[in-house]
Amino acid sequence: MEERLYDLIFIVRPATPEDEVKKVEHTVEHACSDKGAKIEKTEHWGTRKLAYKVAKHREGIYVYYQIRTSHNDLIVELERRLKVQDNVIKYLTIRLDEDLKRQKKLTAIRDKRAARRPKRPAPAPTPAPAPAPVAAASAPSHATQQPTAS
Repeated sequence: MEERLYDLIFIVRPATPEDEVKKVEHTVEHACSDKGAKIEKTEHWGTRKLAYKVAKHREGIYVYYQIRTSHNDLIVELERRLKVQDNVIKYLTIRLDEDLKRQKKLTAIRDKRAARRPKRPAPAPTPAPAPAPVAAASAPSHATQQPTAS
């Protein structure tokens, strides 16, 4: 079976002590190690405001995991364990590898189309306008001559 990449985010009640949050994190890590999954990234985002009320709470402690596994039953087990935890008010698991495959496929198609498309020549630079000629100072063409007395 091929490896899959998942994002797991869960929200813990805001009044939960730090050691209780660590117990929930340990539960997730233990379940992953039992199934042979690799936790690639763990981030503790801290207390953040929720977009809407969840279980009568407006804030929650966010914890993020990025998990790589070849067992899809691991995700079912993680979600089951998070569901029975009293401190966890919300969780979400997202499969990422399909999106990455789709993105790679679309990029390949885009590159293939670009290779078929004839290349347009670069536009020739437009010449700079020539400076306007400066008018030369010239003598008046019709000079008036006065008659001289003789």
